[in-house]
Amino acid sequence: MAAICVMVLGTSSGAGKSWITTALCRYYANQDLKVAPFKAQNMSNNARVVDAGDREGEIGSAQYFQALAAKAVPSVQMNPVLLKPEADTRSQVVVMGRVDSILSKTPWRERSEKLWPAIQIALDRLIDSYDVVVIEGAGSPAEINLMASDIVNLRVARYANAKCLLVTDIDRGGAFAHLYGTWALLEKTDQQRIAGFILNKFRGDAALLAPAPAMLQGMTGIPVVATIPMLRAHGLPEEDGVFDDHLSNSIAGAIRVAVIAYPRISNLDEFQSLINTTNVKLIWAREPQELLDVDWIILPGSKHTSSDLDWLRTQGLDKAISEHAQAGKHVLGICGGLQMLGSALNDPYGIDGSRRGLNLLSLDTVFEQAKTVKQTQTQFASIEGVWSFLSGLSVSGYEIHHGETTPHSSLGDGEGLLEIIPEIAWLNSAGNVMGIYVHGLFENAVVMEAAFHDASGTLDAVFEKLADHFENNAEPGLLNSLIDRH
Repeated sequence: MAAICVMVLGTSSGAGKSWITTALCRYYANQDLKVAPFKAQNMSNNARVVDAGDREGEIGSAQYFQALAAKAVPSVQMNPVLLKPEADTRSQVVVMGRVDSILSKTPWRERSEKLWPAIQIALDRLIDSYDVVVIEGAGSPAEINLMASDIVNLRVARYANAKCLLVTDIDRGGAFAHLYGTWALLEKTDQQRIAGFILNKFRGDAALLAPAPAMLQGMTGIPVVATIPMLRAHGLPEEDGVFDDHLSNSIAGAIRVAVIAYPRISNLDEFQSLINTTNVKLIWAREPQELLDVDWIILPGSKHTSSDLDWLRTQGLDKAISEHAQAGKHVLGICGGLQMLGSALNDPYGIDGSRRGLNLLSLDTVFEQAKTVKQTQTQFASIEGVWSFLSGLSVSGYEIHHGETTPHSSLGDGEGLLEIIPEIAWLNSAGNVMGIYVHGLFENAVVMEAAFHDASGTLDAVFEKLADHFENNAEPGLLNSLIDRH
């Protein structure tokens, strides 16, 4: 029997679609149903490596975590199209987990019809294989300049015959106008797909909302089916942008970890575990003064390494990082950050751009045409120095990069550089500057325990909390009514 489809639409970006989709995935999975998430097209530089049949491919991190919440194996069908911004007007297009160079160069408005067949095939496979498919929309379904080419919201809802929830962020103000305006801009047949309105991120006395919910239902025929209290430190990685610093709940004496927040930062969701532990004070650093008195500096991944390296130098962060390294303190470069720490970035194919590195690791990187996309399980060699707690640890993660990195050509064997994981991770002679290609290091409980003496706050506990939070603040019976075939 074909799956029932439930869809979460929003009045805007940031309304809460992703976490509500995650909550629904866990709720229905807890009912012993076979559940899958789906988002036709995502735009994010936060990606994960998943199964793609005969190979491995990329999907948006939000759908990866939603799959885990659904107790399903993440696959490329769950996010058939991923747009990875490289500049304000340019994105890399990933289709069914693999970069499509032709579509990446195709004008935006001409892509939709070329992408729809892949979306249709992926959704069909999920509908045929699962009991429930929980679909996430993107932005708003009522953007009148985009509706004709929209392949994420209404076209998907119609194709899947989905029952839809429309969520708004009431903390921003204007929530009832947002809900009414979005509903009013939809065609009548699409209005009839809306099963309920959701007021998200509510603070205060819910009784004060009256009579607005009843008035809105009178105008639209659609009830407000959930008023969800604000849940700040929910523990789920954010889909877009840099996490707000105010979410930190660190204790006195916590290790101060600064992550360089360059403009094209990618895969920042891998640092959620550092936010979840009270033993770390996480700082998103954009200026040199924000690196004063920190214990660790992390250079994260980048969607455009050379331009982010330029920005880093313009900000004066290069000098602050070098001073931190010279003081013998922890410096960690992950993927693009590893490449920046090296001596040189060489780009013979025009992929990213050639640059002089920070020269804190005697490494050279060449940007190759082929992209490395794979899941990785590996083990650290014996390490001395400030990173010694990693010695011998087995870790898992994922790699997404164009660059191939090797020791600097003038470097003699064993001179000033230690390869602590073959072709993946290196350490300087002082033992305090480390570069690694593996994302997800801090998602390994053994690393969190060794580094910060805390491996609590598992994602599974986060998923249960989200499901409970939504169910407890929704109208009784709502969630089951959405999957009622009658």
